[in-house]
Amino acid sequence: MLHLEIETTCRCDMRDITTQLRSLVRRNAIEKGWRNGVLALFCPHTTCGLTVNEEADPDVRRDMLTFFSDLVPRHGDYHHAEGNSDAHIKATLHGPSLTLFVENGELCLGTWQSVYLCEGDGPRCRTIWLQWLAGQEE
Repeated sequence: MLHLEIETTCRCDMRDITTQLRSLVRRNAIEKGWRNGVLALFCPHTTCGLTVNEEADPDVRRDMLTFFSDLVPRHGDYHHAEGNSDAHIKATLHGPSLTLFVENGELCLGTWQSVYLCEGDGPRCRTIWLQWLAGQEE
């Protein structure tokens, strides 16, 4: 299993990790023969998650952050009062994992898609676990 370390810079953030993932896939395509398969990502934290969304328009990211802040306010009426209660709920909404296809040694994403680490309780150093699952060669 591989690990990807991501530094977040503020309490709530959406960090685009697509460039790091593309580099990792390309490097391992050369070094380890990653050609066609699946890259599984898992976030082992309870206050951040993973998602895929648009990167071309920065307003999309701002709208997402605003939406989640409005939906799950920082100082809501929560039963658990650890100071990051909202982040636990936001992490559940994002989810802890993604499955991404790799074809011909390249990450497969739509034209406008990017992969994001969604921070809810930063700034922190976050770890993403990555597992390569080789597909059958044709």
